[in-house]
Amino acid sequence: MPAFVRACGFGELEEDTPKRVELDGTPVSVVRTGGEVFAINDICSHANVSLSEGEVEDCQIECWLHGSAFDLRTGKPSGLPATRPVPVYPVKIEGDDVLVSLNQES
Repeated sequence: MPAFVRACGFGELEEDTPKRVELDGTPVSVVRTGGEVFAINDICSHANVSLSEGEVEDCQIECWLHGSAFDLRTGKPSGLPATRPVPVYPVKIEGDDVLVSLNQES
């Protein structure tokens, strides 16, 4: 059973606006989009930059530096220059708390 920790309050999340949090030293981008909440590692696999500074569209987060987009469900990049996925993490909502497990889904 994965251990979940509080990442933020659900009310802190704006639709399609990534929120960067640090959980046990791991940078995580938490995103509310399309009625769901996702957690993805906040560091682009192509360049060492924060994904939470990018834009969210169609369940993807785009790296602001070179334009690679990553699927929030799988972490897989949709195009170059990134070729490696980034980790995604399980999320659950309890009351107003957004809980994330650093045990990777992919």
